[in-house]
Amino acid sequence: MNFYSDETYGESVASVYDEWFSEYDPHAIDRLAEFAHGGRALELGIGTGRFALPLSAKGVEVHGIDAANSMISRLRAKPGGDRITITQGNFADVPVTGKFELVYIVFNTFFALSSQDEQVRCFRNVADHLPPDGCFVIEAFVPNLNRFTGGQVNWATKVTTDEVQLDVGQHDAATQKVTSQKVVIKDGDVRLYPVQIRYAWPSELDLMAQLAGLRLRERWSNWQRGPFSSESGKHISVFSF
Repeated sequence: MNFYSDETYGESVASVYDEWFSEYDPHAIDRLAEFAHGGRALELGIGTGRFALPLSAKGVEVHGIDAANSMISRLRAKPGGDRITITQGNFADVPVTGKFELVYIVFNTFFALSSQDEQVRCFRNVADHLPPDGCFVIEAFVPNLNRFTGGQVNWATKVTTDEVQLDVGQHDAATQKVTSQKVVIKDGDVRLYPVQIRYAWPSELDLMAQLAGLRLRERWSNWQRGPFSSESGKHISVFSF
């Protein structure tokens, strides 16, 4: 498969996603519930519901957008999945109606948008769906270019007697894009899980917010509201009017 589309990652990884990413920080659910303050929440790139389901269990009316039908199907099949309204599509378009007190995107998913233009469009469309007191929350990694040698990365993330997992990627510094594959070798079988991202620096996200009429309200290094610094590997950023 040479063509990479909005749904490629989700469709390829849906069958193993919950196995690979089963955990979440319960503090994240607490923070998101606080920001929703009794109103509606919209998750961009909702996936299999790792965040949406526990947030819904706290009494928040959760809606979601995802491009991959396989991810959506797995969410709908889970207990509580029927309480979440899901729209299939590109989350940069925010193809839903009405306002949401909280719009959020977690686990680096914002970087799935393939260009700066698309990321700016997402900010603007999110702003159109926020009431005056609403907020947009992004969880994302802080880019670390030291990961790459000669514009490439090749890491063994798991090595056992019967399985090897590799992360292999190429970095284009000019476009801030990383094209990679997770390679899983097990019992003589080789599986490829492609992923393409366009990363952005925190300061770049702040400028995107300004273009959408939003401003940075808070930035933490974790969901416990730890201070953000030059040493932080990730950030949780809160944008509002």
